[in-house]
Amino acid sequence: MVDKRFLPCKRPVIITGGELNMEMLDLKYNEVSKYYEAPLHIKALNGTFIIDDFGRQQVSPEQLLNRWIVPLQSRIDFLKLHSGKSFELPFDELVIFSTNLAPDDLMDPAFLRRIPYKLETKDPSVEAFKAIYSAVAKKEGLELTEDIFDFTVKQITEVSGKSLAAYQPKFIIDQVKAACKYQGVELNFNKEFVAEGLDNLYVQNSSFKGQVGMSPSS
Repeated sequence: MVDKRFLPCKRPVIITGGELNMEMLDLKYNEVSKYYEAPLHIKALNGTFIIDDFGRQQVSPEQLLNRWIVPLQSRIDFLKLHSGKSFELPFDELVIFSTNLAPDDLMDPAFLRRIPYKLETKDPSVEAFKAIYSAVAKKEGLELTEDIFDFTVKQITEVSGKSLAAYQPKFIIDQVKAACKYQGVELNFNKEFVAEGLDNLYVQNSSFKGQVGMSPSS
């Protein structure tokens, strides 16, 4: 017999990026409705709070890190009501800082100690890149053939002179979808669309110097 009082649920996952500011980490009081909206990290309690593109927010990394230094160490956070009264509550969640900047440029050793695990995401192997590429294509209803895969790898590594990266497959697939929609054709994979997508990702053979909207000086 199933007890219908209990329902399955998923742990919350909150993701924020460059739009994050200090006000979003405090209680927000609505004067009209007379209620508080919880800050982002409280909405992620018992789940995961991801700060994407860390270091590119509207506030400095130092300000954000100082805001987190106590909760990360003590697992307790303090919030303030509009009346000025403060209260504490548990800080039980997984906080992930994601960045493509060097950690040493973002935080000092004191804060690095409070982040117990650091994972470096390196360039994928050809096999891993193929798995990502195939999964993204399949999700959009496309089949990644060996011919298209080999062409893509050659365009990236030999023509563009870049390394394989995990973000490239989604960018390529999005470009293929956009090209098909623009031309009014059925969604399909072909080398022309892939090449155009990579041209939009990596600007090639541009000799222009100067201000946009002005002809280059001779």
